[in-house]
Amino acid sequence: MQKLTLTWAAGLSALALVACSGSEKAPAATDIEVVQNDAMATDTLVASEPVGNKTIVELAQGNPQLSTLVTAVTAAGLGETLSGTGPFTVFAPSNDAFAKVDKATLDGLLQPASKGVLLTYHVVAGNVKSGDLAKMIVDGKGTATIKTLNGGNLKASMAGDKIVLTDAKGGKSTVTEADVVASNGTVHVVDTVLMP
Repeated sequence: MQKLTLTWAAGLSALALVACSGSEKAPAATDIEVVQNDAMATDTLVASEPVGNKTIVELAQGNPQLSTLVTAVTAAGLGETLSGTGPFTVFAPSNDAFAKVDKATLDGLLQPASKGVLLTYHVVAGNVKSGDLAKMIVDGKGTATIKTLNGGNLKASMAGDKIVLTDAKGGKSTVTEADVVASNGTVHVVDTVLMP
């Protein structure tokens, strides 16, 4: 099994809708594991630097197709970090993706006891572009296992030229819009909410 490690400058303690206060502590590295074969090797993935002029939060607030995500972040009472320096990679469910989730399930995931679990399952440390992820999938002989910030895993694979993510419950989500560049990372819009 080959392990690719992404190191980030600032940790994601929570998602946010307001500017970062700058008081977050830098966390340890987060791993992205690529399923390949029995051989072990360690490499560092060096993704290109973010170049957009809006933070991930500002991008989400300015995109009408992500308004439910913005509302969910607010309802969950999460913190401020996605306006911080990052970098972060966010698999952002569209409004249509949230519409597929039954109300009881979504309400349960947004309860105080579950606060942040659903949303941090959609965030990866580092700046992972679609080309980086596609390479990891190819190098992994068709599958890459991605560790999310909540400690869960997503499986990534290709369906034609589209990246498909499989969540912990076996649900599949397709990246419908890749590489939306922010000043502190990258957003990939997905068509289904990923369930931890």
